[in-house]
Amino acid sequence: MTEKIIVVVLYAILVVVVGIFGMRRTKSFKDFFLAGGNVGPWLSAFSYGTAYFSAVMFIGFAGKVGWGFGYSGLWITFGNAFIGVLGVWALMGWRIKKMSQEYGVTTMSEFLEKRYNSSFLKLIGVLVIFIFMIPYSAAVFMGLSYLFEISFAMDYTLALVIMGVFTATYIILGGYKSMALIDMIFGMIMVVSVTILVLFTINNGGGLANITQTLNDINPKLTAPVGPPGFFPLFSLVFLTAVAPFALPQLVQKFYAIKDKKSVRIGMVASTFFALLISFVGFFVGSTTRVFIRSDNPDQAHLFKFSETGAATPDFDKLMPELLTNMLPGSLSIIILVLILAASMSTLAALVLISSSAISKDFYAGFINKNASDKTLTSLMRVMSGVFVLLAVLLALVEFDIIVEILGISWGAIGAFFLGPFVWGLLSKKVTKAGALTAAFLGLASCLTLYFIGQSQPAGTALSWYYGSPGAGTIGMLVSLIMAPLVSLPNFFQKTKQA
Repeated sequence: MTEKIIVVVLYAILVVVVGIFGMRRTKSFKDFFLAGGNVGPWLSAFSYGTAYFSAVMFIGFAGKVGWGFGYSGLWITFGNAFIGVLGVWALMGWRIKKMSQEYGVTTMSEFLEKRYNSSFLKLIGVLVIFIFMIPYSAAVFMGLSYLFEISFAMDYTLALVIMGVFTATYIILGGYKSMALIDMIFGMIMVVSVTILVLFTINNGGGLANITQTLNDINPKLTAPVGPPGFFPLFSLVFLTAVAPFALPQLVQKFYAIKDKKSVRIGMVASTFFALLISFVGFFVGSTTRVFIRSDNPDQAHLFKFSETGAATPDFDKLMPELLTNMLPGSLSIIILVLILAASMSTLAALVLISSSAISKDFYAGFINKNASDKTLTSLMRVMSGVFVLLAVLLALVEFDIIVEILGISWGAIGAFFLGPFVWGLLSKKVTKAGALTAAFLGLASCLTLYFIGQSQPAGTALSWYYGSPGAGTIGMLVSLIMAPLVSLPNFFQKTKQA
């Protein structure tokens, strides 16, 4: 316990030191939000990867997906690495940077306004970002707090407050520069940590063959290409987590800040390797929860809810904290604690920056005071960063849903709104304002409607996957992608290009 406390204290000190370092180099709004738009490939690669993966993946996704899908959950790894990272960097990376320079924009909402000449689309984009980033941030806070609750026997609320203070500190102080520096430092620690974790897990499980046999004995589908829940639930998880990054503001921002085309090429390779390793280890270790955690073990019974018939349902968000804290030797559990702290703080920082910029840059400077000074915008960004952290912490106190469900609706709603207008807006000049508006609103409406219908469905049923999260997000994003070019189809046959 003492060693863990020392590690956390050292981490806190590092956060403050890096925050002060970043603050001294933050002279303008562009410095605070994009580190001057001059970030190199390695900082960008680690910043992208650590913003992609957080406690949401290690705690929520790895726990529920690993328990429910077994080895087939690893399809998510390949989707994340080769579509959500390699595909985004290769197809969109330099286009996003070039577009930001041509249009003179620093946010996705600004791009939508200029590309489609629609301030209304920009305004709704601001609302979507701010509203749906809050539950996503709350989910990250929840995952971290569960980990601290089990690791330190700490009160959940106290852990939540500490995480909130950590996040607010280095973002309010130094902005993107602080975030990128910490991302690179802890990204390297994550690579070493997950390598040790997967080797230890295999060894502790008696070898890969023994783990596989144990899972097969529990349910043969746990080692099959498609796990017990079936094809669509698996497809929706892969699609949601792999395709949403094409239009998630906190990931797109990395390309606004990147230095040049060469940095995109180098960063693409580095971030793909990082994603493949981190995601593989997370979902593989998650699949072993059934090997190490059992409802008939008296010491683990608190991780399950028992029905009147005696059927046991796991508390999915607490499976991985239990595994990572109590099933690993002390030295390794400390490393893993730092790993998840690093990933989660990086994700939170990215979410806070995007959400606060939506209010300060897009809303305030876009609609309230178009002549706002650079100093005013930077100050407002700092204030809104603190406000956003506070709102996310307050929501996390409610523990209103399991982490996978929260991420599903957050990524789903944001992806459903932005995916069609943003991706097609970058790829083709033929997509019209009508196409963008239709895609955004029908995509978002489909996602939210299906999600709320899904709330009335029994958990774990086929209908709950189709109508709830993440199925609702998947369908919403597909609608968005299809509707933008479909509504714009007549324009594709015209010889004159429209902006």
